[in-house]
Amino acid sequence: MKYSPQRERVISGVKRVSKPGLRVYSASNKIPRVLGGLGVAVISTSRGLMSDREARRRKIGGEVLCYVW
Repeated sequence: MKYSPQRERVISGVKRVSKPGLRVYSASNKIPRVLGGLGVAVISTSRGLMSDREARRRKIGGEVLCYVW
């Protein structure tokens, strides 16, 4: 676990989105923002794993694996 200089956890939460029984896919223009842009969504695309910002920038959709904030 990584901590900030004030001894606070850097990652305060993780939520799994796609599950083996229910996959969640998103088009590039509908990729969700996590906490208004403060968090990160991890997306599995045909170009590999990338953050939500990178997928939006490259205009690639894919499977939403998890949210990290």
